[in-house]
Amino acid sequence: MAKKIFIITGEFSGDLHASNVVRELKKINEDVIIEAVGGKNLESAGVKLFSGHDKMSAMGMNLKIILNHLLLGRRIVDYLKNEFKPDLVILTDYGAFNLAISKHFKKAGFKIFYFIPPQIWASRKWRLKTIKKNIDKVITIFPFEEKFYTEAGVKSEYAGHPLIGQMANVPNKEEFFARHGLDLNKKLISVFAGSRMFEIKFLLKIFLKAVSIIEKALPNVQFVFSHAKSLPDSAFCVPYKTIKGENQELLSLSDFAILASGTVALEAALYETPMVIAYRGPFLFYIIYLMVRSIKRACLVNIISDKDIVPEFLMYDCEADKISSKVIEIMQNPEPMKQELKEFKKLMSDKNCTAETAKIINKELMENG
Repeated sequence: MAKKIFIITGEFSGDLHASNVVRELKKINEDVIIEAVGGKNLESAGVKLFSGHDKMSAMGMNLKIILNHLLLGRRIVDYLKNEFKPDLVILTDYGAFNLAISKHFKKAGFKIFYFIPPQIWASRKWRLKTIKKNIDKVITIFPFEEKFYTEAGVKSEYAGHPLIGQMANVPNKEEFFARHGLDLNKKLISVFAGSRMFEIKFLLKIFLKAVSIIEKALPNVQFVFSHAKSLPDSAFCVPYKTIKGENQELLSLSDFAILASGTVALEAALYETPMVIAYRGPFLFYIIYLMVRSIKRACLVNIISDKDIVPEFLMYDCEADKISSKVIEIMQNPEPMKQELKEFKKLMSDKNCTAETAKIINKELMENG
C-alpha cells in the first residue's frame, strides 16, 4: 500500500525547500502520496494542496490573522484525522504555527518530523519542551544542531543546509559587468538593504550615507544596490545602479558586501565574499528580542563558527560612520576575512540537503510500514 505524507509550510522559502525534497523523494519512491499546505513550488512538484499560503504568511499579530490560523489549524487536524490519515507529517520551518499544531497531531497518534526547525538555540529556548514532547525526529540544517537536539533527548539527523547545492554558479565576470554597465577596473561593493519594506525604511538611509563616506575614502570602488524580488519596483530609488533578481550572482562577484542581517550573510560566506552586517528595526521589537534571545551574536556565520568573523552593527550601533569605517578597514586588507570564510565553508559540509532529507524520510516510511 502506498505511503502518505502531509507537509505544512507557511511561506515561500519553506515551500521551495520542501518542493525540492519532494522531487528527490519521488525519484526513490514514486508511489508516495503527498498533500500539503504550501505554495506554487510544492504544487509544481506534483503535490496536491490542501490549502495555499494566502492566510499563512501574513505579517503581524492582529485578531484576523490569529483567527485565520486557528481556523486553518482546526481544518488541517480534522482532515488528517478523519480523511487523509498520513503515515508521516512533515512540519517545515514556520515555527509558531507548526509547533502549536504539533500537539494536536501527537494526540492523534501521527508520526511527526520537523524539517528546518525553529532556531531555539538562538531564542525562546522554552520551545524545546514542545519539540521534545511532540516531534519524533528533527532534520537539522546547521552542523551544531544535531548535537544540540541529541543532548536534549530529541532524535535528530543533520542533512546539510538547503543552500548547499542551490547556490548559483559564479557567472562570467566580463559578461556580467558588461550587461550591467559596471567597470572591470573598479572594485565592486554590493549593498543589500533588506527584502521587506520595513527593513528598507530603517536601513536604506543609513546604508546610503555609509556608501557616500566610503566613496570619498576609496575612489576606485563602485556600488550596486540589490533590489529584492519580494519588493515592488517602487520600493526604493537610489543614485546608484540597482540589480533585481540576481542576488547570488551579484554576491559572488562582489569584492565586498554591506548586508542587512539574514540568510544573505550565509550566501555571501559560501562565495567567500567579505562583508559586514547591520540591522535596525522598531524599538519595541528590539526590546522583545533582547528578552527572548539566548545568544549574543546575530550573524549566522558567527553563530555557526562560534567566532566573530563578520562585524555586526545592530540597532544603535547601526550608524553610517561605524559601518563605513569598518568597510574601509577590511577593504584595505581583505585576506584575513577571506581565509576565515574559507574555513567556515568547511564547517557547512558538502551534504546535499534535499537528497539527504529525502533519504531520511523514505527510510522512515520503509522501516515503519
